[in-house]
Amino acid sequence: MRGKGSRSLVGFLVATALLGCLAASCRPSELLTPTAMPTEQYSPSPAATPMLVVTPSPEPTIYRQARQRMVEYQIRERGVSDEAVLNAMLTVPRHEFVPEEFLSQAYADHPLPIGYGQTISQPYIVAWMTELLEIEPGDKVLEIGTGSGYQAAILAELTDQVYSVEIIKELATQAEARLQRLGYTQVHVLNADGYYGWEEHAPFDAIIVTCAPDHVPQPLVRQLKDGGRMVIPVGPPGGYQSLWLIVRHGDDVEMTNMGGVAFVPLTGEH
Repeated sequence: MRGKGSRSLVGFLVATALLGCLAASCRPSELLTPTAMPTEQYSPSPAATPMLVVTPSPEPTIYRQARQRMVEYQIRERGVSDEAVLNAMLTVPRHEFVPEEFLSQAYADHPLPIGYGQTISQPYIVAWMTELLEIEPGDKVLEIGTGSGYQAAILAELTDQVYSVEIIKELATQAEARLQRLGYTQVHVLNADGYYGWEEHAPFDAIIVTCAPDHVPQPLVRQLKDGGRMVIPVGPPGGYQSLWLIVRHGDDVEMTNMGGVAFVPLTGEH
């Protein structure tokens, strides 16, 4: 357990680093253009399994300012226009979902490692994929790949029925505790192979997959409600994949290729 003096020092250093980011590295002219290839790749040490930070309340002003700039310059300027999604991105404290050693980069324009070979997605990617789902209040949403819980928290700002599946037990346990602590009690987390979805709670109005299989899992298609939407990256591990928007129409599906992305692979026995 860290002492009060040490926590204050960490907070000072993080705030200083974030101020530097706001002043020097977060200017709109230095951000990627909306047509740039989104990427979710990161190369942490395979053995790295950092602990995730618990920050005190109330939230420091520096984080609110960083989040405002993130939404305005990384997300809105790239074309995400759904106000509910933008408000969700503005509300959820992203810094609560990253390891302590990466706090100064919590609102930066790239993914970050969260341990166990997994990442928290780039803010723009989170917002873009969420917007594609067209979530309405009361919709039942399934997420495959809980990770640190950040995407699930965003979804929980839009609807009161969120189900999330994570294959790595440690991440599932940590994410569930974190979401509960932050008040996202409407998020239900299951430690299981996401390839098979969560049949007990199907059908779903929307499904979001935050890791890449090499084909579209049919169990997920079957768990999609008629008229429901799924956003999923599909392609080989270790390279770029295509982000697909899938809309179910009865026994048929409509598939639209939204462009290139790079996600960690979907793992499991399938």
